[in-house]
Amino acid sequence: MDALKKIAESSVKQEIPEFSIGDTVRVDVNIREGERERVQAFEGTVIARRGSGVAETFTVRRVSYGVGVERVFPLHSPNVKAVSIVRKGRVRRAKLYYLRDRVGKAAKVKEQIR
Repeated sequence: MDALKKIAESSVKQEIPEFSIGDTVRVDVNIREGERERVQAFEGTVIARRGSGVAETFTVRRVSYGVGVERVFPLHSPNVKAVSIVRKGRVRRAKLYYLRDRVGKAAKVKEQIR
């Protein structure tokens, strides 16, 4: 078991910013199309974080052309090039699944003022 922990520690990224639930983030993802590679940005609200260590994931939700789109990203994946925080959100829940039922301005998260 110790060998697995050492392998997992070596693949954990160190340069990940501190973001939490309710924050709006821009995730730069490496996309492979045949033999070509490109970086695509996915911007939305973080509605969930789960797992720990090398297996930690986070779910980002955005509305695109009136349709809700959610993507689950492994935090330490080599395909996730960068995570940048666009704005901080002020929420009182650990999971924001209730945003799935809301439409328009009701689905907005208030901004945290520091």
